[in-house]
Amino acid sequence: MTTKNILLRLDPDLAERLQTVASVEGRSVSDVAREAIAALVDQRRRDDRFSQLLEENLARHEESLRRLRGDD
Repeated sequence: MTTKNILLRLDPDLAERLQTVASVEGRSVSDVAREAIAALVDQRRRDDRFSQLLEENLARHEESLRRLRGDD
């Protein structure tokens, strides 16, 4: 599996709580963070409001692209 490195800046208190969760569960901070991010992304995929926002953003970007190309 290929991975991508990212930099994640956390409030010190949140970072400490994340480290505590990882330590108690005997896991790495990266593993706990990946699990949380995956859960958030999955939750958003099933969220109707998020889907609507995504559609609105796509439409807005498509319009911007047409204007940049001079398709108007």
